[in-house]
Amino acid sequence: MNKEPGMTLIVKTVTRISVWLIILYGFYIIFHGHLTPGGGFGGGVIIALALLNVLLAYGKDFTRKWLNIKLLENFESSSITLFLIVGIIGMAVGGSFLFNFIDKGTLFNMLSSGTILPLNIIIGIKVAMSLFLVVMALAAYNFDKGDEQ
Repeated sequence: MNKEPGMTLIVKTVTRISVWLIILYGFYIIFHGHLTPGGGFGGGVIIALALLNVLLAYGKDFTRKWLNIKLLENFESSSITLFLIVGIIGMAVGGSFLFNFIDKGTLFNMLSSGTILPLNIIIGIKVAMSLFLVVMALAAYNFDKGDEQ
């Protein structure tokens, strides 16, 4: 019998290979959200699910060693500050919150959306870290089964 935490060797191997492809796809969705359907929320959910895949395949102890949870918490908490900074810069430059102060560039080009691309990146970080950290906190919590008398 396998005494290691997590799932079987096959699941771990598939996870080890596929997690990077899933994270890459999440980045693609975030970075192309202003050109194609997608954006910060959808890409953030995909990245969170990739990290959740590691948690399910390897267990919470391995995931805590593999990922720096404190760094993820710092990314999550600082992302809202970055969002507010972009909004306040818009107020200072254009008079309204989240005013587009970056040049729009050429239509259908990667840098054609002004502030939408940086905001997609910030929202993607916020969503990915928030969702994963909530699941990680629930995995670390020991649910009491009640009094067994």
